[in-house]
Amino acid sequence: MKKFFAQSYLWLLLALLYAPIIIIAIFSFTEAKVLGNWTGFSTNLYTSLFSGGVRHNLLDAIENTFTIALIAAAVSTILGSIAAIGIHNMRGKRRQAITFLNNIPMLNPDIITGISLFLLFVSLSITQGYTTVVLAHIAFCTPYVVLSVMPRLQQMNPNIYEAALDLGATPFQALRKVIIPEIRPGMISGFILAFTLSIDDFAVTIFTIGNQGLETLSTFIYADARKGGLTPELRPLSTIIFVTVLLLLIIINVRARRAARKQENI
Repeated sequence: MKKFFAQSYLWLLLALLYAPIIIIAIFSFTEAKVLGNWTGFSTNLYTSLFSGGVRHNLLDAIENTFTIALIAAAVSTILGSIAAIGIHNMRGKRRQAITFLNNIPMLNPDIITGISLFLLFVSLSITQGYTTVVLAHIAFCTPYVVLSVMPRLQQMNPNIYEAALDLGATPFQALRKVIIPEIRPGMISGFILAFTLSIDDFAVTIFTIGNQGLETLSTFIYADARKGGLTPELRPLSTIIFVTVLLLLIIINVRARRAARKQENI
């Protein structure tokens, strides 16, 4: 009975998590403007999404969302990887203190982060817009990259870097040819995590986006919902984003298992 109830609880939890996503995916294959109203199978929403039949504001929001996410993920991956290497080389209480400071932004509510960044930009008289959104996303994505890279550094043999220096490599060459290949899986995971966090973010974006007409996907959906409904093309767009992220996670897990098997065989 205990096993039955445990499995039932697990399946119920999974159903609550994934049922809304499945419903959106199902109703993305119908032309009904209202979610829940099935008018027959159709791929017109997907055709409208890719053929430019959607509103111009939505297309701009999609473009802004993905360009901001790519820039923020790339920069935060570089900064986070460098920070992780620096933290890993620290010792004692200093390392514990920096690790604790790195964890605070991840535990801090997004709305507090958004308000604090908003006040920072206002105090520095920085005009809010595209640049402030990118900077804000880099700020809250970087700690997650650090958290993704740190385990790879802890698993790395510290003697490899010293051996490279003893063999005549410069510190930069040892970093490029020894450390980076070792931490590359963590960097890739951190990049994907930062990318998805940037796409998903709303609280930080709404406080740093300004009033110049810039919109991301999250702010567009918020404004669209306040008008009394959602643009139907958002359903296929949400489905595509979910499937893409799911495929990326599957690829990462498969690669991680293969790498683990190779290490076990060695």
